Amino acid sequence: MIFDLLIVGGGINGCAIARDAAGRGLSVRLVEQQDLASGTSSASTKLIHGGLRYLELYEFRLVHEALAERELLLAAAPHIIWPLKFVLPHEKGLRPVWMLRLGLFLYDHLARRKRLEGSHMVSLKGNALGAPLRDSYNVGFTYADCWVEDSRLVVMNALDAKERGATISVGARLTQARRENGRWLATLEDGTQLEARALVNAAGPWVSQVIEDALHVPARKHVRLVKGSHLVTRKLYDGPHAYILQNPDGRIVFAIPYEQDFTLIGTTDVPYAGAPGVVGISEVETEYLLDSINHFLRTPVTRDDIVWSYAGLRPLYDDGALNASVVTRDYAFDLDAPDGLAPALSIFGGKITTARRLAEHALDDLAPFLPPHGASWTAEGVFPGGEASFEEVVAKLESEKPFLGPALIHRLARAYGARAERFLKQAHAIEDLGRDFGGGLTEAELSYLIENEWARKADDVLWRRSKLGLHMSAEEQRALRDYMDAPSPRNAGRGLG
Repeated sequence: MIFDLLIVGGGINGCAIARDAAGRGLSVRLVEQQDLASGTSSASTKLIHGGLRYLELYEFRLVHEALAERELLLAAAPHIIWPLKFVLPHEKGLRPVWMLRLGLFLYDHLARRKRLEGSHMVSLKGNALGAPLRDSYNVGFTYADCWVEDSRLVVMNALDAKERGATISVGARLTQARRENGRWLATLEDGTQLEARALVNAAGPWVSQVIEDALHVPARKHVRLVKGSHLVTRKLYDGPHAYILQNPDGRIVFAIPYEQDFTLIGTTDVPYAGAPGVVGISEVETEYLLDSINHFLRTPVTRDDIVWSYAGLRPLYDDGALNASVVTRDYAFDLDAPDGLAPALSIFGGKITTARRLAEHALDDLAPFLPPHGASWTAEGVFPGGEASFEEVVAKLESEKPFLGPALIHRLARAYGARAERFLKQAHAIEDLGRDFGGGLTEAELSYLIENEWARKADDVLWRRSKLGLHMSAEEQRALRDYMDAPSPRNAGRGLG
């Protein structure tokens, strides 16, 4: 089979392009060397946001686009995206009140806002919003952005692409690709060969490596790797709101309620000069984040409060900025199609919030090289599971499956939305869902993840399809690893979509 589009990389950009293209009637093959969202896309701060601090960098187009996308995504995936109120304490000696007012006014009005409340100035004294903060913080602002289950959004893009005809292959690394007879002939690590009319290099941190080692095409743009790290601590304060905290160095750090029982703190911006791969938080970054949070909170946070940390590499477009914190978060394309040869489109930068729009732009650039196909459609499209609101899914499960209990109903409704019924439909008691692996993970749910969401290893389930790794004991996690590593007919070939 000759595919219209071969996409390299199963992060948010690659999966968003696969979804859009498949929905337009194009034949699509996506290959990912590891797991979906195994790189940058599962190591974010989990926000769908315009990027308030990008206004200081005069990135008005990016902020406008991101704010518009925020509204579309909230409507399209209400199970994995929801509103989140942010509290911005005023820090004396840093950005003055007038500057914060102006920035938030622009943030409220750069794009049409339907579902989220606007910003407000608030007194933090005698207010629950100020209760966790030191007494020196008297005034602040509130505004709204959105939370997202980042790796699940990637999987939802891939699942939608698959259901529209795309083939999604995980554990499938591209080793070589060359132009032959007006098409790309690509070779995977297992020897599989694929033909495609156009190729998209959405390999994230590996984008330059794919250009140099596999495609052998000229590179006119370059990636700049920046490491971002996060801490997860015990729950530091009550309330569903988050904090955006200004640091003396001009950077900001978020403190966000996480997984009911924890607080997420991040992120850092550290230049990274090594080869792309697995990274972890450093001692310096840990100290930075602890110092940042302790500058604001009245109750000190110590290393003993840390329960987990994660880090990822952001593949930013190298715009020549000297400071990693001010490198553009916008995206750039490098289209190689000399003399009408089969095109290769390499993607630099981007962010989860703007991936849908990036996909539209990518297909616009590739349109002259592809067969006639449908028009853009994703602005009105709903993601799998988003066919009903979160509240509607919860109400239905409480009515039809009360044996699940409130906590499990909440988690399943958040993770799967209306799709939860696909593995719950036949159950009339909790025992009908099979073995309980801990944290509410049942055999029925695990089978669904393996058969429908490309989960192959325990970490795919524990840290990407969910964050159950925070809720399961070490013994329970070992048992899950043993179960998933054991040979079984069900596991055979589960890397293919």
